[in-house]
Amino acid sequence: MKEMLPLAGLVVLDMSQFLAGPSCALRLADLGARVIKIERPHGGDLCRQLYISNLALDGDSTLFHSINRNKESYAADLKHPDDVARVKQLITQADVIIQNFRPGVVERLGLDYTSVTAINPRIIYGSITGYGTQGPWRDKPGQDLLIQSLSGLAWLNGNADQPPTPFGLAVADLMTGAHLAQGILAALVRRGIRGVGAHVEVSLLESVLDLQFEVLTTHLNDGGKLPERSTLNNAHAYLGAPYGIYATADGFLALAMGSLPTLATLIECPALAQFTDPNTWFSQRDHIKAVLADHLRSQPTTYWLTRLEAADYWCADVFDWQRLLRHEGFTVLNMVQRVERAPGVSMATTRCPIRIDGQLLTSSRGAPTIGADTMHINHDFGLV
Repeated sequence: MKEMLPLAGLVVLDMSQFLAGPSCALRLADLGARVIKIERPHGGDLCRQLYISNLALDGDSTLFHSINRNKESYAADLKHPDDVARVKQLITQADVIIQNFRPGVVERLGLDYTSVTAINPRIIYGSITGYGTQGPWRDKPGQDLLIQSLSGLAWLNGNADQPPTPFGLAVADLMTGAHLAQGILAALVRRGIRGVGAHVEVSLLESVLDLQFEVLTTHLNDGGKLPERSTLNNAHAYLGAPYGIYATADGFLALAMGSLPTLATLIECPALAQFTDPNTWFSQRDHIKAVLADHLRSQPTTYWLTRLEAADYWCADVFDWQRLLRHEGFTVLNMVQRVERAPGVSMATTRCPIRIDGQLLTSSRGAPTIGADTMHINHDFGLV
């Protein structure tokens, strides 16, 4: 089945660690590429021991398993000349390399873009840094929480009287991986047309800045004014009432943008009906949200959903994962697959979210142990 996928026949060398680079390589693997993860013989990718819930499987963190499924592992000590020589032989037959070494390290290893293109001019070389290759932050640790903090992203979240609030997931890493995959795919298309390789560069900071393009553009063209978070139920600092999540008698209700007079009629809240001028939905946002929050607590979520959904007013229940995973809206997507490293060593995880010609992109191949594929890769590529 994999030979029918768009990237079938391409060889990707994943020399990256943690999340951003491996998530890019994972997506290329899902699309059909043969992804070979090059790791240290002792310890491997540091993400193998990066636990997010104290949950492990077969000696590795479930985080590592989830982001390195569908790959092979090649053990190589890049400080050992013989291992470097074999890696360079592998490079001559590869299509893509992904690396996220700290600035200066890859040059010392002799695996920088200039050195690699000298042995394979058609290579698509993907580089990830924390903050780019220039400037005062060049050598700072490129870590997700630090990027969220410096980029202003954490400062956008939470209510006005709350401290900056980071996302509850590694959004900087995952956006960077997605951007690198986009750049690599574009470079592969160009190579198919012109026959030339490319150096694709992304950084965590630039990816998070791009994630904020909507609000940053507003700031840059609005006289430099800073956005004002709502004092309660903040969800988007640049959007007026009723945008936010509100407590109900038994749960929560999300309300997107919509007409306040219409909302007032649907939920029978006369106090909202006076706000007929859309300009007041922002200028009096906090007052409106306080009135709305008080009113919505009077009835359970299903009561409000029945009224609002019947009128096609943009709203939603607020699920935790237990409710989500039981709901038909989730189960119909078939988003969960089971991957297996070895008999009896398996785990449930999400599949690739992309469909090609109606086909779900799934693979039962789990994340490899360190060097599990070294011998057959040596054989397949004639490495000596």
